[in-house]
Amino acid sequence: MSSATNHAVYIEDDFPDELYDYISINYYLLAKRLMDLLLTMVLAVPALIIIALCAVMIKRDGGPAFFSQPRVGKGGVVYHLWKLRSMVPDADRLLEEHLARTPAARKEWETMQKLERDPRITSLGRYLRKYSLDELPQLFNVFVGDMSVVGPRPMLPQQRAHYPDTAYFDLRPGLTGLWQISERNGCTFVERAKYDSRYSAFISLSMDLWIIWRTPFVVLSGTGV
Repeated sequence: MSSATNHAVYIEDDFPDELYDYISINYYLLAKRLMDLLLTMVLAVPALIIIALCAVMIKRDGGPAFFSQPRVGKGGVVYHLWKLRSMVPDADRLLEEHLARTPAARKEWETMQKLERDPRITSLGRYLRKYSLDELPQLFNVFVGDMSVVGPRPMLPQQRAHYPDTAYFDLRPGLTGLWQISERNGCTFVERAKYDSRYSAFISLSMDLWIIWRTPFVVLSGTGV
């Protein structure tokens, strides 16, 4: 066997699997980031038109058209998520008052971290949420790198205590994701973690593209709240 062949075999045998994994995941993350930027630029014009029309209708109800709230991002870093406002002003106070006088609602909130009949949501806000139009401003969060097009559902800082796994913190939150196209509103907050863990275990561009392809069908079915 030639010295060149010996050298090639030595390099191949000595190349650790961990390095292959490191290179593979970094190529994936780069491709994912490029896909995020490409999609936000492609969607920018139609999204801005829809956002502008919705903002005008929201302003007619009084109060600001946009709403910003802290969310937990990759590595536990807190960022500010942007949405079209779908709730009444002073919604946090109204929620506490509602939970204080309605024990069944408090139990539902503690289990699901949402309410089927949420008194904070405006009439227009119900339609915005039903078809996920309120989430379009999060394209800005994707563009600046706080979020990704595909990832876990963004989590509130106070919800960290209820989250039973760590997969969420290894990923950027997403506009859409495995949970968003699956049970969506049919599972508890704790059960959401299994979708994050499954996505993290099988993460790939092919899975991301499949989730993106499935998302419009789920959105048009009107299962958002």
